[in-house]
Amino acid sequence: MTDTFDYVIIGAGSAGSVLANRLSEDAGTSLCVLEAGPSDWHPYIHLPAGFIKTFHMKSINWAYQQEPGPWTGGRSIYAPRGKTLGGSSSINGHIYNRGQRQDFDTWAQLGNRGWGYPDVLPYFKRLERRVGEGDDTYRGRDGALTVTTMDWRDPLCEAFMAGAMSLGIPRNPDYNGAIQEGVSYAQRTIQNGLRVSAATAFLHPARKRPNVHVHTHAHATNIIFEGKRAVGVRYIKGGSNGTPVEVRANKEVILAGGTYNSPQLLQLSGVGSPELLGSLGIEVRHALPGVGEGLQDHYAPRSVARVKNIKTINELRRGLSLWVEALKWATTRRGLLSLSPTMVYCFWHSGESTESSDLQLTFTPASYKEGVQGQLEDEPGMTVASWQQRPESRGYVRARSADPFQPPIIQTNYLVEELDRRTVVAGMKLARRLLGSAPLAPYFAYEDFPGPNVQSDDEFLAAATQRGTTTFHPGCTCRMGPADSKWAVVDDQLRVHGLQGLRVVDASIMPRMISANLNASTLMIADKASDMIRGKKAPEAAVLP
Repeated sequence: MTDTFDYVIIGAGSAGSVLANRLSEDAGTSLCVLEAGPSDWHPYIHLPAGFIKTFHMKSINWAYQQEPGPWTGGRSIYAPRGKTLGGSSSINGHIYNRGQRQDFDTWAQLGNRGWGYPDVLPYFKRLERRVGEGDDTYRGRDGALTVTTMDWRDPLCEAFMAGAMSLGIPRNPDYNGAIQEGVSYAQRTIQNGLRVSAATAFLHPARKRPNVHVHTHAHATNIIFEGKRAVGVRYIKGGSNGTPVEVRANKEVILAGGTYNSPQLLQLSGVGSPELLGSLGIEVRHALPGVGEGLQDHYAPRSVARVKNIKTINELRRGLSLWVEALKWATTRRGLLSLSPTMVYCFWHSGESTESSDLQLTFTPASYKEGVQGQLEDEPGMTVASWQQRPESRGYVRARSADPFQPPIIQTNYLVEELDRRTVVAGMKLARRLLGSAPLAPYFAYEDFPGPNVQSDDEFLAAATQRGTTTFHPGCTCRMGPADSKWAVVDDQLRVHGLQGLRVVDASIMPRMISANLNASTLMIADKASDMIRGKKAPEAAVLP
């Protein structure tokens, strides 16, 4: 017998968790959430410093690889994605960053009604419980997602921020408030030394309701259609050799698999480019050429300096020091193991004529092994990652074959646009100035990467090509836009163009990359979508100064 629900949600990540929570508030509504991975029981998920372990754990991580691009030096860049309850919010670096007002105003200007900043701000506020500084015009205090500011006061972090201010970059106590520009300690989803994932904030409370059914180890293989209407989902329980199962949706199928998995499942279900589907032997259910096209991500070279006269995280995580830190966390929930991997955020301009910040930089009093993200070096070091906030370059995500267990082809096309190359070079030059600033001089031994021999723009660009990596912010593969837009996949209600009973609700619907990490906005997208799905009136648009 096939189980039937009002809603079937594919993916229990950031978006799926919020949707499950909001939709299940209606007691008469039944919903099923399908998650390809296991439950989020693993201790490394909940220990903030466990990020360095979950980064490579294939039991809870899709562990994708990107295709080599024209500006990545022939390298295939690792692309982790969460594969557990909470999705990437269960394995990410905990950062809470919304982006700039103009990001969302641009979405609205592209023809997406109701997605301007005054429209989305009430949802950001509704989601969060901001602990600490912040103007309540912009911040929420009563939501389920706890947002704190890093409270570990490190001398290197303080010196870095003093260095930024010496270069004219102001201290900004709340980059999620009225203005993003400036330098400050990072805001993160950590409370009492534990990760606050979308699962812990939204999904687990929802699971206490009798109308919520969560199926783990449930790998969706295709969406079931009757004519042009989505009516259910087929999935395999327990791996590629597992049991085929079918669930039906009386009202809607909601695809919340994320930027890589959502377009792949649409393509496997016969929705996408007819040329691509034909090449894979997949029958075309609905021609929609934008599916999987337009991928954007932030590309970051990481500048490294050697450190003297002070211990960095590189030393603190070894030997007796690590045992001391473990004891500190166990007894007080504080210390090294309670930290996110990025501690300071800086937003600034690539040039004098730039109207708003287009560079994002992060500082960490640690350094990582070359080419191996997530593994600390033995030598003391400090790192500044710098990236262009709103890249122009676009790539794609395409099903590799008709086999749903084959990973998709991920081609990000980093730096193919000239503006992106100019901006990434400007970011590296600013990183050098920051690391070489007077307040950091007592601790600065020498620049390790890109190294003092790198001076010209071409040399900086070559270094970026050699060592740049993803910042784990993929979006824009099922873009939102009007029906007459060639590459649009969903409308401004997130309904798939030309089909019924099917929505996409995750970071893939972003029409353009935002000037931020993507988790906060993904949660907002899902919260806004929940009102659309339930037919609830949206909160009144914010009135802003």
